[in-house]
Parts: sequence; structure tokens; C-alpha cells
Amino acid sequence: MARGLVAVFLGVTQPAFAGEPAFVPVDVPAHVYDGGWEHFVGGGLAVFDCDGDARPDLVAAGGNNKPVVLRNISDGAVAFQTVIGSGLDMTGTTGAYPLDIDNDGRLDLVVLRVGPDVILRGRGDCTFAPMAFQFEDRWSTAFSATWEAGQAAPTLAFGHYVDRSDPDGPFEACDINHLWRPDGDTYAVTDLTPGYCALSMLFTDWARTGRADLRVSNDRHYYVREGEEQMWAMDASPRLYTEADGWARHKLWGMGIAARDLDRDGRDEVYLSSMGDQRLMRQVGDGPGFEDVPFETGTAAHRPYVGGDGRPSTGWHIAFGDVNNDGRDDAFIAKGNVQEMPGLAMEDPNNLLIALENGTFSEAGDVAGVASMHRGRGAALVDFDGDGRLDLAVVNRRAPLELWQNVTADVGNWLSVSVSQAGTNTQAVGAWIEVDDGTAIQAREVTVGGGHAGGVAGPQHFGVGAVETVRLRIRWPHGGWSEWVETPVNRDIALRR
Repeated sequence: MARGLVAVFLGVTQPAFAGEPAFVPVDVPAHVYDGGWEHFVGGGLAVFDCDGDARPDLVAAGGNNKPVVLRNISDGAVAFQTVIGSGLDMTGTTGAYPLDIDNDGRLDLVVLRVGPDVILRGRGDCTFAPMAFQFEDRWSTAFSATWEAGQAAPTLAFGHYVDRSDPDGPFEACDINHLWRPDGDTYAVTDLTPGYCALSMLFTDWARTGRADLRVSNDRHYYVREGEEQMWAMDASPRLYTEADGWARHKLWGMGIAARDLDRDGRDEVYLSSMGDQRLMRQVGDGPGFEDVPFETGTAAHRPYVGGDGRPSTGWHIAFGDVNNDGRDDAFIAKGNVQEMPGLAMEDPNNLLIALENGTFSEAGDVAGVASMHRGRGAALVDFDGDGRLDLAVVNRRAPLELWQNVTADVGNWLSVSVSQAGTNTQAVGAWIEVDDGTAIQAREVTVGGGHAGGVAGPQHFGVGAVETVRLRIRWPHGGWSEWVETPVNRDIALRR
């Protein structure tokens, strides 16, 4: 792939590409996320380059099985091989998130567990070693991280599910969550209470002020009555946003969080997976208020669309990405029954919602070939083979991990943008990237968290349709905007502060 920034003439947006998305299954080393009721949830997937070869690798949680590290060996076709002696010799894992916690330029791994969590230092060869963090014995199911202004280490948020030690549980026995903030050479741990059985967390600069607040999506199945969705204002002493701030109270069986500016108005929509309706919400007003988009948008994905099971659907991981590179972000939702909940669909295919020119979405999971009926959990839309098309990986409960290569024929142009900076926060978490195609601006925040129990660290993929050049700029964390630079498309670009 071509690299670098080249100043050329800015193109004009052309009509969108109309080819149907197409994916083909890829043979991948066998791995299953398994376990009893403590692993009904979880099953996260971490995607990042763990050996420095510019190809994204995989770490999949195992539950009662051990996690697996899969090295990307794609060369034309998508392919992976198991890493032996990775250092993830443990059970009870629910998820994993990559970040460079020690600022050495190599990505480390936060591993969530039923039991004490673990943070592993990346050695740069897809093997890992324990770092000196001490965690309590909890049931961790959510994580996010950010770098606050003036800090050399990241702020970490851990979401815990049901308190297993509560004899009156599991219902109405949600555990508290924890915020780890840098305090000199160590961390100060703050209880985030009340906790309502968190299944996803995401630090995001929703107001574009330069400060990330913490959104928490909670599982109504266990908080039952008194709980709700939450967002913490990251003041000196964190506080929950309330209706007085403009926060709209709402409850759902929250599983995953995804954020993306879908309508190019400069403000991110938030997509929350759940049992029944998946909730795509847009920001309203000047405060942290969000409201549901109209049902006609086509994003509720509330019942299976093939298979004949008419009961409500269960959503887990949501991933945004432009799978046909037409300049509009699509959405993948991993679906599957918790275990055998009788009121919910058992034949529950994954969704691939294709964004249309009129702002609505159309289901394409079946025609694309990704409508698996396994119990999907964690997932990722990532270009594994470097051909500019987003591929797909899904962790399943009690079924093998699945991987599909994107072979869509009629696709538009694309741009892949990597960001880094020297010193602290080497992955530039909190940066905003903007790509201007001459018609509208695609804005993307670099975050750690969200999804369901796993996330992606690496290049940001932009589909740009028929244009041949775009303008690009970046706002670095806690800094100002760079100048606009024009660049040809269909290439990797690396920006370093």
C-alpha cells in the first residue's frame, strides 16, 4: 500500500456504489468461548498489531477455556495462526482490550475475568508478561480508558456485573464499578456507585470539549427495578449526569456501546445493543441529552430477519464500519440468545445494516453471508488483509470463532489513518480525525472501550466513495487542530505528533 501525504486536486463526490456486500468464511484455528452462567455474558475480542508487522492480530476470551492469540499471516487471503506460549495461560476470561499503558510504544492487554483482572505487558512479539497491578476478585464485564489532561498514565474504568458474594443474588445484586485515576506513581481507586450490572463502558468526548466522560450501559435483567443507563461527568470528583444537566433517563438490557457521527452533523450518534430493540440515539440540545431515532430508520433490529423465529432478538457487540466504501458507515451487530431464554429468539442471526443514501439502513446479513445462527458475542470489523475492505471476526458462545473475508466487488475508495505521538499516550487516545471528501466531513474519535467486552486498536478506516483525493486533519489529545492536508486515497497514512 502507498504511504505518505501528497498534495493534489480535491475530487468531487460521485454517486454511491450499489454492489451487494459479500463475505466468504475463512478457516481459522478452532476456539470456543464456553462456561456456565458466569460466562453467559462476555466473550470479547481484542484486535491489534501485537508483533509490529502492520497486520492486525486477534486475542479472543475463552471463559472456561484459555484465551487464544492468533497471529495475522494474511498474504492476499485472510489467514491466522495460533501463537504458542503467548503468556495468556489462564481461565475465567470474559474480555480483553488493547492499549499502551506503559507508554513504551507496544500495545499491552487489559484482560477482564471472573476473578482478579490482569494487565499484561506486550513484548512486541505477540507474547505477554504480567504487570504489577493488583485487582480484587470480581466479575468484570466492561472496560474503558482515556488519558486525562496532564497525566502520564491512562485513567481506567472497570465495570463489574453481579456481586457473586451476595447471598440474596443474583437479581438486584449488581456490583459497583471502579475508576482508576493516576496519582503520582500509583493509582487512586474510586467507587462508581451505584452500579447496575455494567456490560459496556465508553469514554468519549461527546461534547467536543477536549474532556472525555464515561458512558455506562447496564443490564436490566439484574438491576430489575431501580437501575438505568448512566454517564459520569469526569469532574475532579466524578458525578452522574442528571435530568438537570439534560440527561434523559432510560432503561434497557444494555449489552454494548458504539459511537459514530453517522449524519455528518459534527455530533456522534450512540448505538446501544439490547434484548429486543437496539437503540440508535442522536444528541439533542446542548447538554448530554439523547433521543431515539425514528423506527423507520431501520436500526431497531428487534427480531430475526431469517430463520423463522419471530421472538425478540438479543444484540451484543456493535461495530460501525463502511463495508462497501461508499462514504456511509454501516453497522454490524453480533446476535445470539443468552443461553436458552425462552422468551427470546434462539435462531437469531447477526445483522449487517447497510446505510442508504436517504439516511435509513437496509438489512444485508443474509445476502452478505454473515447471518450466523451461533450465539454471537464479541466482534470486530477490521481490514485484516490490507486490501481496503473491512473483514469480520466474531466470538461465539459454545461455538467456534468465525471469520469472514470481505470480497465485495463493487466498492468505493478508502483511506486508512494511523495516529501516534511520542512520550505519553502513544496511540493518541482522545484524538479526533476529520476527513473531508468535498461534500461532508467524516469525524472519528480515537477511543478505548465500548463494544461488548473487547475492542480494536489500530488504523481508522474511512470509506470515501468515488472521490480520488480528500482533505485530512487531526486534533491531537488536549491540543489544537492541525492544518488541512490533501491526500490521494486508497492508501495507509501514518500521522505522528
